[in-house]
Amino acid sequence: MLTNQMIFKPIDILLVEDNPGDVRLTKEALLAGRVLNRIYVASDGVEALEFLRHEGQYAGQPVPRPDIILLDLNMPRMDGRQCLGIIKADPHLRRIPVVILTTSEADQDVLKSYDLHANCYIAKPVDMAQFIKVVHSIKQFWFSIVNLPADEI
Repeated sequence: MLTNQMIFKPIDILLVEDNPGDVRLTKEALLAGRVLNRIYVASDGVEALEFLRHEGQYAGQPVPRPDIILLDLNMPRMDGRQCLGIIKADPHLRRIPVVILTTSEADQDVLKSYDLHANCYIAKPVDMAQFIKVVHSIKQFWFSIVNLPADEI
């Protein structure tokens, strides 16, 4: 049964994406719905891990543990595959759901992502309207239907 606290708790999303246009579109699509959420952006895997571990520029900052991570695969410094492997190997991070949201439709990327324990894999459509529709579908499924894990106890 849902309590008022559960209904009004914002969903914290870590978007790991290096393309500013995709960041903007994803933010707009997520903010357009009725789900209360806070979106944090990391431009690559290195920055994402610093955010998750409160290191580097995030050391001493009050950054939340995200309820879900939207992760691109193709990024500079550390790509999404490497980042996903590190997240899912870390006992403090592995329960955070990771949704791969990338332009790659290559079978080897899909297989590798699931081998690394991605929670789902979605190819970004090139068409803007379809991209927004996909983000809305992610929001509908992950924030309205799925029970997300609570913060670590």
